[in-house]
Amino acid sequence: MSRFYRPNASIPTLALAVALATPPAPAAAQDAALDTIRAGRFDFGKMWTFEYAPTEYFSSTYGFTADAAWFERARLSALRIPGCSASFVSRDGLLVTNHHCVRGRVTQVQRPGETLLDDGFFARSLTDERPIAGYFADQLLATLDVSDEILAAVDRAATDAERDRARRAATDAVVARLRTEHGARGDSVVVQVVALYHGGRYSAYVFRRFTDIRLVAAAELQMGFFGGDEDNFTYPRYDLDFAFLRVYGRDGRPYQTDRWFTWSREGVHQGDVVFVIGNPGPTNRLMTVAQLEFQRDVLVPQLVAVLTARLDAMRAYQQAQPQEAEAYDIRNRMFGLSNTLKASGGRLAALRDPTIMARKRDAERQLRAAIAAQPDLQRQFGDVLDRIAALQKRKAPLASVWGALNQLTNGAATPALLRRGLAVVDARNAPPDSAAARRGRVLEVATIPADLERRLLVARLDEIRRYLGPDDPMTRAALGGREPDQAAAAILSASVLADSARTAAALAGAGVPDGDPALTLASAIHPRWVELQTALNAMNREETELASRLGRARFAVYGRDVPPDATGSPRITDGVVRPYEYNGTLAPVHTSFFGLYDRYASFGPGTSWDLPKRWTAPPAGLDLATPLNFISTADTYGGNSGSPAVRPDLSIVGLNFDRNIEGLSRDFILLPDRGRNIMVDVRAIREALDHVYDLDRIVQEVLTGRAFATEAEADAVGR
Repeated sequence: MSRFYRPNASIPTLALAVALATPPAPAAAQDAALDTIRAGRFDFGKMWTFEYAPTEYFSSTYGFTADAAWFERARLSALRIPGCSASFVSRDGLLVTNHHCVRGRVTQVQRPGETLLDDGFFARSLTDERPIAGYFADQLLATLDVSDEILAAVDRAATDAERDRARRAATDAVVARLRTEHGARGDSVVVQVVALYHGGRYSAYVFRRFTDIRLVAAAELQMGFFGGDEDNFTYPRYDLDFAFLRVYGRDGRPYQTDRWFTWSREGVHQGDVVFVIGNPGPTNRLMTVAQLEFQRDVLVPQLVAVLTARLDAMRAYQQAQPQEAEAYDIRNRMFGLSNTLKASGGRLAALRDPTIMARKRDAERQLRAAIAAQPDLQRQFGDVLDRIAALQKRKAPLASVWGALNQLTNGAATPALLRRGLAVVDARNAPPDSAAARRGRVLEVATIPADLERRLLVARLDEIRRYLGPDDPMTRAALGGREPDQAAAAILSASVLADSARTAAALAGAGVPDGDPALTLASAIHPRWVELQTALNAMNREETELASRLGRARFAVYGRDVPPDATGSPRITDGVVRPYEYNGTLAPVHTSFFGLYDRYASFGPGTSWDLPKRWTAPPAGLDLATPLNFISTADTYGGNSGSPAVRPDLSIVGLNFDRNIEGLSRDFILLPDRGRNIMVDVRAIREALDHVYDLDRIVQEVLTGRAFATEAEADAVGR
């Protein structure tokens, strides 16, 4: 038990619907009950770093020897790929990851006449494996704690700006030194310095970067994304979300590794422990209560509102112009926004959960008390929490402009003519030596279909009026006393920036007229945007320094008992295969192919639960009882997609691909009684490779650990 945590209060595990049906207690009673809630041992999560490996905790908790050799094999067998995670599953460089991690690469290697997203891709021989240009995979070779070097440089500086420069210079020096030290490996070495505990500690990671990566196999999109957006962040699930890649060496042959995960034949069962290794994206668990309250009251609600408005605009466009919307690939564009909206909605629900916030307050009370109990810490860091709280209050006056211009630089959220207008204004205000380059950016803005452009502009104009009020100068310039839909129609009909061809002609001639309505709108927005960014940048620098000081205090008090927030850097987390209560029932630890076919029968063709042609009737030999997806309490987050789930013997049993809706609170807190990570069972992958895709050479490779050049060679060994 960590010295930081007191025993955890019980947390209700009934579904939200049941909770809503329960009459609320009087306010005084609720407040009194919240005061009794205490922080849990693992509220800050279990995303352990390899440099602070939890050897004793793993060994004592799960009854096996988690020594340095165990962690080394786990570290070298797992890899980082762009946006996701992957792992070696044979000595001949075979990698396995999620289908959705390589979806864009599948289309990249597609040849004329092929539809690989719909049909899948399955290389029948080594020579059929297709190179992916510009792709890479990183293997973590070494980790070093460089905190003393960087913090010493920071401490010699006097101001926030100087500290920021000192930190950057010290980081650059570490990177240069380590690249030289590991230079024998050639230019494939990548060094990255990562701030842990919000800058309380610093670690350097040395990666071997593989750049010859080839696609070996990928399921059909409909199998990898079965259930579509409707099933995203839900469970039970029925996704065959897998793909295989291969690393090739500089000699053009499959890369030879002595570290890989063996393929489990038995899989996992309820109560089994699993370890998930990957690269979870940034979390906010170490934020102070004041920072969380600002997220709850300002930032996250504004993000939810703007994403909702954009999705509403896209859905309306899709309904009004279905053929044009399909050609514009509106479904994929909507999925990206919808994914972020669902995640943001889950974050907002967590921030508005009184029990979660009570646990965060208790953790902060304990931290304050621990700092106050040590005179040196109190002298150095005793004011930090109060200064962070005061900074949140200084941000409050910016909230209205923040809301009006939220996601302004997001191309999916802002109409093209406004982005062109802002680029024109930016070029006019730029120094002469950069003005020409900035003018060129005007032409880089992609065209948006006219009906969608209009709807996005209406949404932006509505936000300006809603957040700033009708009398604000920006509102008057944007609307001119009209309703948002009327103003949008007028601007689009009169502006040369509404069309890329007219924009190019204007720039080639006399330029965009000063009276152009889109330019007038952009001219009203631009100074407010610059002013907002300038103020935020200054406050962010101050907040970075305060967060770093708080991180140093936290590490001094608790050491490695509290893992750092996720940072996109390599982590290992532990969990148990365990069911959970939801909607008044119990979620099973496994789903199966039976459930997949039940969904198909229930919803039918043309829905998100449709099946590819080869799957519509169960293929001969396919065991429908094979576990397809399973869940555990492992602490995963975005970036863990494709992460291997392994047993204590380091055999791979699954691929992490999602969380349940209850797990969306993990941005701020780990609640293993509610949240689950969701994984593709390797038994289902093997079953599909064997009986549906007839890819015997990969089946034999994962079972034996060695590559086979052709299907015939694999068949011969299989017999």
